[in-house]
Parts: sequence; C-alpha cells; structure tokens
Amino acid sequence: MKKRISTIIAILMALLMLVAACAPAADGNDANDVDNDVVNGGETGEQFRVGFAQKTVDSPYFIALVAAVERYAAERGWEVTVLTANDDTEVESENVDSLIAMGKDLIFLNSVDPLAAVPVINRAVDAGIPVINLDSAPDDAGRHVTTVYSNNPQNGRHVGLAYAAFLEAEGRGDEPIIGIILSGMMGNVAGQERRTGLFAGIIEGRTGVAEAEAWTMAEQFNTDLTNTGSAVNAQASFEIRGQGWGGWTEEAGLEAAEDLITANPDLNVVLGENDQMLFGAMTALRNAGIEGVDIVAAADGALRAYDYIRQGLYFGTGENSPWLVGRRGVEVAEDILVNGVDPASIPRIITTDAVAVTIDNVDERYEFGF
Repeated sequence: MKKRISTIIAILMALLMLVAACAPAADGNDANDVDNDVVNGGETGEQFRVGFAQKTVDSPYFIALVAAVERYAAERGWEVTVLTANDDTEVESENVDSLIAMGKDLIFLNSVDPLAAVPVINRAVDAGIPVINLDSAPDDAGRHVTTVYSNNPQNGRHVGLAYAAFLEAEGRGDEPIIGIILSGMMGNVAGQERRTGLFAGIIEGRTGVAEAEAWTMAEQFNTDLTNTGSAVNAQASFEIRGQGWGGWTEEAGLEAAEDLITANPDLNVVLGENDQMLFGAMTALRNAGIEGVDIVAAADGALRAYDYIRQGLYFGTGENSPWLVGRRGVEVAEDILVNGVDPASIPRIITTDAVAVTIDNVDERYEFGF
C-alpha cells in the first residue's frame, strides 16, 4: 500500500513539473505583473517602474530625449511613464506628485525652472524615490542624484578649435575672422557656456595659448560682447560685430540675423548657440545674396545640420545628443536600481563626451543626431 501511494505521488509530481515546463513565460507586459519578478528585468529579474517628468516636447530634441529614455529602459524590461509639463512649473509639480503616487522606483526629470524644481525633487526623495535630471540642471538645493547633460563649454571649445584648424588648412590662418553671433535667450547659462567655449576654442587655436589662458581671454571677450554688443581679440584676429537674440528657433534666428547681416555685408562667419537659429541665418544670407560665409554652431546636433555638413554648406556643430544623454541617464538608473550602487557615490554632474561634428566625422556621429 505504501509503495502504491509513493508511486502515485511520484506520478503527480512529474505531471506538475510537465505543466510548469509547458506554461508560457511571463513577458512583463501585463499590468498585474509589474511588481513581480520577470525574465527580462535586469540581473535581479525585477521589472522596475520609472517615470519621466519632461518639461516640453515642442522640439525635435525633447521628442528624441523621451524616445531615448523609453528605448533604453525598454531594453532592460522596465515600464516607463512619461508626463509632460508644457513648460508650466505648476503642471510639472503635479506630474511629479502623480509619479510619486504611482510608486515609481525612480524618476527622470527635465525641469522647467531650476529653482521651482527644488521642492518637486525633494518631495520625491522624501518618498524614497531617487531623481535623475536629464538635460536641465536644477538648483543645488535639490537632493537629486545627478544631472546628465552634454558638455556645453567643451563642445563649444572643440568646435572653435576645429574651426581654427580648418581655416589654417584652407590657407586662411591669417585671414581676420569677422562675424556675428546668434544667441538663444539673455541670461541663459547653457547659451553663455556654449558661446564662451566657442570663443575660447577659436582664440586657443589661432594664438596657440594654453587652454586656461584661452578661457580667460574668452570670458573677457564675452564680457565685452555683453556690455557693448561687439568684441575684438586682436591676437587671434577675431571680431564679433553684433549679437542677435534668436530664441533658439529658426524663425527668430532669421529675424535676428537680417539686420546684422545688412549692417555687416563683409562678414565671413556666422556663429550660433544652436543649429535652428543658424538655419534662419542661412536663409537671411541667401535673401541678401551673400555667399561664402561659414556657418558654425557651438552645440546642437540636428540631422538637418548634419546633412548640410555633408553637403559642405555648414562647417560644424557640437554634439548635444538626446540619445546619448538618455542612454547615460538610464545607465545611471541601472547602477542604482539593479547594481545596488549608492546614489551618494555618483557624481552630481555627468556629461557626455564633447565632440565637434564636422565633415571629418559626421557619418560616424549621424546616428546620435536628432
């Protein structure tokens, strides 16, 4: 009798094992499964739920940044919820509160305003949710883990160095640089970093001074530009005759460039803090019948600019890639959520590598454009 019972138990165990082996594996897509362990959720097998409070999706850059976070999180089997503030700080605050209420494991934030973001960030941290900033840096009072963005000063510097080397290679090393510059918005820190870096690279490349000295000279150059509307560095034979405010857009860039181009028909370069404003400047130059002017952006990375670089219509731009920023942000999140890295040990600022995208490397950098 005991032998018969043992046999029956063995058969039942074998049947149970067979059923388990034939059952479909969980794919992590069922809303009821989000808190359970799944096959594709990282080393621990856990599917994490992350939120992204994005300030706006009114430009290709911000659209690509959202797509990057979604893509690289999905590769790890994570669930992503994206909420957009439409550049409204109150909506941003409500969005973060919603993500907190959802019990997200981590929140990515691209904030509208650096000061308004502080209490928003700190509420999430108080709820036990780490916050990683992408692209926009909040005030230091925020208890976020880190801010991931492109290296604005060094992007500008690398472009400036490349432009100086280009002029030398073209036999124009002794030719004076006479230009105008299109800037985004008054007081914008990123814009100031970009243009000052561009000035530093041009001065360093044309004079051969050390980088530290070039930065000092560039800061004085930028101060002169801010105070008087123009600036000259005689040692580098470099002159900016006017600064226009183009609000980061092609339409405003066109408008800002028109008067400056009319007043300076002998210019040989138009500098800018992003690609979109320079597209407007290119139209202004065509409308004025002016040719042979170099177009140089301190930073951006629009695919349209990359196409112009390939065609020889645009010198270059600094790589400000939403794909690289998003990928790096997700990698930091993985360190925290999967690998158990202490958030306090992570640097407060993480930048992507500075790259000047020119005809020499545009094909290899094309995939990171937007």
